[in-house]
Amino acid sequence: MSVRIRLSRGGSKKRPFYRVVAADQRAPRDGRFIERLGSYNPMLPQDHADRFVINEERVKYWLSVGAQPTERLQKMLSNLGLMSAPALRQQPKKSAPKAKALERIKEKEEKAKAAAEAAAAASAQPAAEEAPAENNA
Repeated sequence: MSVRIRLSRGGSKKRPFYRVVAADQRAPRDGRFIERLGSYNPMLPQDHADRFVINEERVKYWLSVGAQPTERLQKMLSNLGLMSAPALRQQPKKSAPKAKALERIKEKEEKAKAAAEAAAAASAQPAAEEAPAENNA
């Protein structure tokens, strides 16, 4: 039996409330669980004490016996110092910009570069004109 530490949703429509539970990974999300470990209320402000409440001793126990937290809970537990932060995954190629978008980005960069060169050339010309006038005086 593989145990996961995960969030189980409760609350009404558009008013979520989550229980942090240790559950068999084959059990449904909001279904049977082994033990309740805490709660998470995303409706409260970030600095509120009751936003994320957890029984640290029981979480440490479940982690020691091989329970795997979900990625979201791993982030939350790493903020408390109970485990390391999850590694960032590679973004899929599907989400990368397509050919036309890449062309537009390249054109925009070229225009910006040309404008910067023109501004640099324009600021260099008045400085060059002033320099000979100072030498003649």
